[in-house]
Amino acid sequence: MVSQIDKVMVFIDGSNLYHSLKGNFQRTDIDIGKFVKKIVEKRRLVRIYYYNASVGRREEPERYRDQQAFFASVSAIPYCELRLGRLVYQNWPNSPPYEKGVDIQLTTDLLTHSFKNNYDIGILVAGDSDYVGALQAVKDNGKNIEVALFGKEKTSRPLREVADRVITIDKRYLRGCWK
Repeated sequence: MVSQIDKVMVFIDGSNLYHSLKGNFQRTDIDIGKFVKKIVEKRRLVRIYYYNASVGRREEPERYRDQQAFFASVSAIPYCELRLGRLVYQNWPNSPPYEKGVDIQLTTDLLTHSFKNNYDIGILVAGDSDYVGALQAVKDNGKNIEVALFGKEKTSRPLREVADRVITIDKRYLRGCWK
């Protein structure tokens, strides 16, 4: 049941979103503002938190420039906060970098805003089952949790089970959300 008075916060794992779009649709040019408007529906958006990690300026200069332009576009979305972790480059370029601090930052915000009563419904855009414990804690605090997932019904089973509602993101759902 969708209500006008429900306060909604959206928590987006940017790396997961990027790889899900690339893997499922072979494109990544989503308009985050339009996408969030669609998943929030007619409810009241309080804030969007978008999490990612900056690529190294020295290690990947071209990708860094493209990512900075994308981050600027995310920051320009009303009510949107960009939260950045970091990429760790070890044995570059033989080994790909790995993210540090992004998941814990998202989890901390999800829990903190729940306990501060800043939202009624939290929407997680991520496929990582590591978030299950945090989502359960949010539910135990009296909040509702929705999870926006890409791909097959079998994906992210633990997230599907803990969520109050699952928003399945497919080609039809994304119509009108591309740049």
